[in-house]
Amino acid sequence: MGVTAAQAADDLTLQLKWVTQAQFGGYYVALDKGFYEEEGLNVTIKPGGPDIAPTQVLAGGGADVAVEWMPAALAAREKGLPMVNIAQPFKSSGMMLTCRKDAGITSTDDFAGKTLGVWFFGNEFPFLSWMSKLGLATDGSDGGVTVLKQGFNVDPLLQKQAACVSTMTYNEYWQVIDAGLTPDDLMVFKYEDQGVATLEDGLYVLEDTLADPAMEHKLVRFVRASMKGWKYAEANPDEAADIVLENDASGAQTEKHQRRMMREIAKLTAGSNGALDEGDYQRTVQSLLAGGSDPVITMEPKGAWTHAISDKALN
Repeated sequence: MGVTAAQAADDLTLQLKWVTQAQFGGYYVALDKGFYEEEGLNVTIKPGGPDIAPTQVLAGGGADVAVEWMPAALAAREKGLPMVNIAQPFKSSGMMLTCRKDAGITSTDDFAGKTLGVWFFGNEFPFLSWMSKLGLATDGSDGGVTVLKQGFNVDPLLQKQAACVSTMTYNEYWQVIDAGLTPDDLMVFKYEDQGVATLEDGLYVLEDTLADPAMEHKLVRFVRASMKGWKYAEANPDEAADIVLENDASGAQTEKHQRRMMREIAKLTAGSNGALDEGDYQRTVQSLLAGGSDPVITMEPKGAWTHAISDKALN
């Protein structure tokens, strides 16, 4: 769909969950390759960071669409922020607990009495659900686990302050490897394999955004162009990583790390056409409801997702 000079492109702002990196490659590819432009969109991509909560940016009107993990989105929804999932580019979870074998960890049976590094700011929800499923208290009581509030690095594992730390398949795991530990030194537990995976990196808007027909039309075009970007990134990971690097204003990212990350990210977006899978959604909800004495959500969400946008975008 070409835009004539007379037609100004429609502005749309996307808030990312984290800093500019290959985790968001599809959006940068769609921007770089002109996929958004072809849909008559002028898209601004705002990087995230340790002090930026996508839910708050959305609530404050700082973005039209946010990339967020479903546990954080559903928790925010239950607290009164009407976030709705309009598309789900990530099919699989990249979340893992990476443990040192020399800390005595060979299976989940060895967690009791150990210190485990956990990310907070909404990322702790899947972990708490998993511990609840294993029957392990997280309050530091006997027979449970000690939770270490982990920064967005792997230092506690390297310095032996924790037996395990939270890592993503595409990022922090490789920081452990780059720091000199080998895969043989490590025991890795993927949330996906443990049956406690929750959906990551979905696209969320506020409910009233969907009530506006002009906005809905923008979102349809945005999802279509974004998924085109994601499938291009999957097929051309190195090129996609290079596009991400060109967009990294911080200059903090390296080609080696971004190319490796993009190849790992491609495994997580594989199998998704952008539409939310209802089975994956239900599994996420059940995992969050099962959070023991302090579940992430206390009731089955209503209206937390819609196929209205993805159906029009993808068919």
